[in-house]
Amino acid sequence: MMREKNTNQKKELRTVDYHLRVVWSAVSKMYNDKAKVHGYTMVLGFTLLSIDPRKGTPSTHLGPKMGVGATSLSRILKKLEKDKFISKRQDEIDRRVVHICLTDLGKEFRDYCKEMVFRFNEGLSEKIPKEKMDVFFEVMNTINEYATNNAIKVEMSEK
Repeated sequence: MMREKNTNQKKELRTVDYHLRVVWSAVSKMYNDKAKVHGYTMVLGFTLLSIDPRKGTPSTHLGPKMGVGATSLSRILKKLEKDKFISKRQDEIDRRVVHICLTDLGKEFRDYCKEMVFRFNEGLSEKIPKEKMDVFFEVMNTINEYATNNAIKVEMSEK
């Protein structure tokens, strides 16, 4: 844990999760501002990017792939279907499986979202040397593994 002083000379706790939250908030806002021009959100773009553009993606795979709950995913898919970005297709072998497929409009907006992601990453690679990015990804993977394995072992004391 690192402690830094803010401008008011108060000690402020700066933790890993603080930095993750602040950076993700800035990145999310940047993508949302771009998507808002077209009347959409970053989450809708992220959903389109998570769908296989050639064969579609089973709806049951999308939630876990995106880290989104069933209720939220259902709302997102309903909006995308209403706006003609996706269609639903029943699996020919297993009729219980529904594939989410991109329409031509969905593929076009997916390409736009993909271009935004590539440009952002290209911009970062111009500012941050490859060696530092390699270390960044290594650290992020370690944080993800640590968080995924429920690393926190703190008990509340009884009062």
